[in-house]
Amino acid sequence: MNGTLISRAKTVAFQGEPGAYANLAAREALPHAEAVPRPTFEAALDAVRNGETDLAVIPVENSVYGRIADVHFLARQFGRPIKGYTKDGENSLFILGEHFHRVRHQLLGIKGAKLAGVKTVYSQGPALGQCRNVIKELHLADKQWSDTAGAARHIAEKGDPTSAAIASKLAAEIYGLEILKPDVEDAPHNMTRFLIVGGEPDDPPNDGKPVITTFLFAVRNVPAALYKALGGFATNGVNMTKLESYQLGGSFNATEFYADVEGHPDSRLVRLALEELSFFSSRVIMLGIYPAHPYRNEMP
Repeated sequence: MNGTLISRAKTVAFQGEPGAYANLAAREALPHAEAVPRPTFEAALDAVRNGETDLAVIPVENSVYGRIADVHFLARQFGRPIKGYTKDGENSLFILGEHFHRVRHQLLGIKGAKLAGVKTVYSQGPALGQCRNVIKELHLADKQWSDTAGAARHIAEKGDPTSAAIASKLAAEIYGLEILKPDVEDAPHNMTRFLIVGGEPDDPPNDGKPVITTFLFAVRNVPAALYKALGGFATNGVNMTKLESYQLGGSFNATEFYADVEGHPDSRLVRLALEELSFFSSRVIMLGIYPAHPYRNEMP
């Protein structure tokens, strides 16, 4: 992570309570910055927008569960308009980096609780979705909580040996809980991707180092518009690593797309691909240009 704004940051907001996985991701990605808890994703982003923190760390996808945050909703608060969008630049947010965090879920109970006696488990929805196997194996009733660390705190305060939480080892330490069953995630590749968000852009130079470019676009209402809009990436050999669609305004006809591509928009091939995309799109907004995380080289 080599962005100037990232290296200068003194505070970073995350969603959840102390001990949440976003707390761990913030520690890993920005060990020099104080991690500041906020109750919701929106509150974490507002902390940056209002100048309360320098950055925010937001989870966007998990290798087991899939998309986590409502990326479409969050992304419309980001970026620089390229075509067709009207935005208040003073309120824009920008993706400055990414971080991949290996999620290891622990089944936590109060001191003296027995695994065989647990009947109910509390956690955030995505965490429950990443631990379906153990929930089924132990015949547990699952209850959603606002975040994993908050679920751990709830179990500690509840003091009921038949209730447990799915959360991190750090949460167990903070709230004085025991690990009843370790590493209960469904898959050993359980990895969550986080975006590092700031209040101004900090584009890396086009120096040949791996870069991710993220943007939002809506195609023109003409036949084969999406095929034509994306054709430039194929003909110019630009790798698109992510493409998601979202419905707009309650209509099943109006669709917006969120995309990640490998490469810097100042490089010739990416520039040509983006020009072709813009020609066949009614709206385009650049959400962020940032260094690719080293984990991308290790992905299965």
